[in-house]
Amino acid sequence: MSTAAANQPAPPALPALPDFETITVSITDQIAHVVLNRPEKRNAMNKAFWVEFPAAIKAISDSAAARVIVVSSTGKHFTAGMDLSVFAEAGNTIMAGNQDPYIHAEAFRHHLHLLQETFSCLYNARQPVLAAIQGGALGAGVDLSSACDMRYCTQDAFFTIQEVNIGMVADVGTFPRVTRQLPDGLLRELAYTGRKLEAAEALECGFVNQVFADQDAMLEAVMDIARQIAANSPLAVSGSKHVMNYAADHSTEDTLRYLQALNGGILAPQHMMESAAAKMQKRAPVYPDLKAVNGPWNE
Repeated sequence: MSTAAANQPAPPALPALPDFETITVSITDQIAHVVLNRPEKRNAMNKAFWVEFPAAIKAISDSAAARVIVVSSTGKHFTAGMDLSVFAEAGNTIMAGNQDPYIHAEAFRHHLHLLQETFSCLYNARQPVLAAIQGGALGAGVDLSSACDMRYCTQDAFFTIQEVNIGMVADVGTFPRVTRQLPDGLLRELAYTGRKLEAAEALECGFVNQVFADQDAMLEAVMDIARQIAANSPLAVSGSKHVMNYAADHSTEDTLRYLQALNGGILAPQHMMESAAAKMQKRAPVYPDLKAVNGPWNE
């Protein structure tokens, strides 16, 4: 073991999390693995999911307990999307009693904001998020997938903007994100018809990075990619994600100016020297982890 490796402090710890009903969370080799775990319900997103999933992602992001996040699933399908019980509850809230419908509408807007934040937390996480998708990703499954940095899928996978098939407009995140990920005409076709975007077409149009024969092969490959990311400087990786997200909503000139300020503050010569030394010494580089933020574990 090199001196640098021997002196490397342990990674930050993930804060204690409750026993989740809908997901499992584990961290190995600085890779957090969040698994949707309701296979008997096709991983439909019930009320508990919309609380548990963002809580887990935010805890991982804030604690810096991992350098990469992988989201996968169990069973035949990645997810059937929002559970019908959630739709029913939202409908009852909107239609309940004889109260002012506009008051209900204002409350529903806040409810919808919470649903949107469930997947925005993936986009805003400090770490890259890789989605490993098997079978169907319907409705909110497209929202979840589109909020990740990269998507990988099995050859039997398909994506469906399901909302049009049940008489509503997709509202949790598909359109603002997938608009940047698919050609305009194709997105409109998928949104208006509700047809499946199957794995081969998703790969051809660039929505997914790679397609694999089965889930085992996909997870093996995705974890290998995650390990490659985890071996790099967390500061450089997190900064790169932050700038790419910024660039998606700003002009080239704005982004260039922002980069001047960003690298003026976080460009780390010692990290660059460690990278060069590791190559010369034919060893793995050792980088400091990000610091925990926004939580009691940071006290």
